[in-house]
Amino acid sequence: MIEEPRMILPESGDEPAESPAELLPEVTLVYGPPPKSLLREFFEMIVVTAIQLLFLWTFIAQGMMVPTSSMQNTINVGDRFFANKFIFGRNTPIIGALLPARDIRRGDIIIFKYPEDPKTNYIKRIIGLPGETVQLRGTRVFINGQELAEQTVAVRLEPELPALPEVAVDPAPPGARWRVFYNDAEEHDPANDSTGVRYGVSQPALVPEGHYFAMGDNRDNSLDSRFWGFVPRKNIIGHALYVHWSFNPVMPTEQRTGNLLRDLFNRIQFGRMGKAIK
Repeated sequence: MIEEPRMILPESGDEPAESPAELLPEVTLVYGPPPKSLLREFFEMIVVTAIQLLFLWTFIAQGMMVPTSSMQNTINVGDRFFANKFIFGRNTPIIGALLPARDIRRGDIIIFKYPEDPKTNYIKRIIGLPGETVQLRGTRVFINGQELAEQTVAVRLEPELPALPEVAVDPAPPGARWRVFYNDAEEHDPANDSTGVRYGVSQPALVPEGHYFAMGDNRDNSLDSRFWGFVPRKNIIGHALYVHWSFNPVMPTEQRTGNLLRDLFNRIQFGRMGKAIK
């Protein structure tokens, strides 16, 4: 026989049983900020990215472009490259451990503020260091009376080509680490300074302390220290690294197809991308 459920009442004097609600733990409600909207998250992401890029461009590296042919064929017209902005900075104990710096060396390709117009950035190669003498005799460069090891290349001027066609390449002398380019049609008279060359031709040029003698690799088409003097150390802002993008601003007429998109694509210099500048 199944008994019916019975209600058991507390005996007289006993405390009444607690209700189920009273047995639950006490809960404290915490009210947080409302969830962010998708638009706000997207805006904050853009701001953080912009700050990171600004820091990168200001202190680490910056993208630059070569508008002239003074460094052909090392850097071609239309090349866009990254420049290391901290390597020539002040090497302090803290900053030096994070962003190591070093002294400027001969052969470094530097970006600097043009001494006669600091608003304009130039790019050249370091040839003479502070305290040295520099003299040019034709295509030969002498540092403190000793010939500088450079490999010379004769080129043909072709304004519509991103690189100058090489006509003749001289054997590289021992120790040569870079190549320089001369117009095959030019006559190189070491005593001729009628074209405006003032430094390091008829007499050796003494590089003052805190300054550098810089020249373009395209020696017959470079406005450099031979014409306007020396680069102050304070004007040097970076060191060229590698090409990340290259676009030929001028396309030879015979290479044009008449198709705008195809011609634009053909002007991209894919072979230059990722090329180290040295």
